[in-house]
Amino acid sequence: MTATQLASPVTVRRPARSPGLAGASVQVAVRALRKYIRTPGLIIMGIVQSALFLFCFRYVFGGAIHAGAQSYVDFLVPAYVATIVLFTGGGIAVAVAEDKEQGFTDRLLSLPVSRYSLVLGRTIADSTTNVWSILSTAAFGFAFGFRLQGTWQDALAALGLCVVYAIVFTVVFIVMGLFAPSAQAAQGMALIAFIFAFLSSAYVPATSMPGWLQPFSKYQPITPMVDAVRSLLTGSSGYVGLALVWSAALIVAFTPIAVLRYRRA
Repeated sequence: MTATQLASPVTVRRPARSPGLAGASVQVAVRALRKYIRTPGLIIMGIVQSALFLFCFRYVFGGAIHAGAQSYVDFLVPAYVATIVLFTGGGIAVAVAEDKEQGFTDRLLSLPVSRYSLVLGRTIADSTTNVWSILSTAAFGFAFGFRLQGTWQDALAALGLCVVYAIVFTVVFIVMGLFAPSAQAAQGMALIAFIFAFLSSAYVPATSMPGWLQPFSKYQPITPMVDAVRSLLTGSSGYVGLALVWSAALIVAFTPIAVLRYRRA
């Protein structure tokens, strides 16, 4: 009598499907946001830093700076809110550089996902934290004496423009972090954008600068950006078109660089 052995069925596992551009972007964004949530000191120190800088400009330097017929606080606060992303952007560059050093970027690159999703996910997460910085800085501006000259609709339009800047400069700082050889180097590279803020009309009128410096101050991207926010708060739309052109140009220029850098990482 022979025993018949039945072979156990073999389970065939299908390979995991790629999450796609949207799914991968969301996963990258959620991971980055969790990192901020688990280290609240990053958020708190960013708020404290923005408040201290605004305090110094308002009460230490404000008495020595003249902004024409407009009070200095009304001249300063819109520009400071618009450029706060340049102050907080160093954290974005450092976080991207740390991901490279710790091997997280390598793990992402080993997955079958689009490199655009890596840039998009990181942009979503860091733009979210930048929007929080914008809102908290605007609140400090009101506490330090800023008052609206236009309507609340004008204020919302100006806020929307600041959010656009947050997205634009997030991509710029991601590129800095990808090119930086270390987190410390990324922090130093981020100071370049910081200097651009001081060489604009954000904190002093461009006409108060030396004649040889005024052309650069007037035509670099930060000046029309802050002037657009100021104009919206007074019910005008001056400089808005130029600010949006600069924003689009920076996105078009830096997004492919970020994607290409991820592909070569």
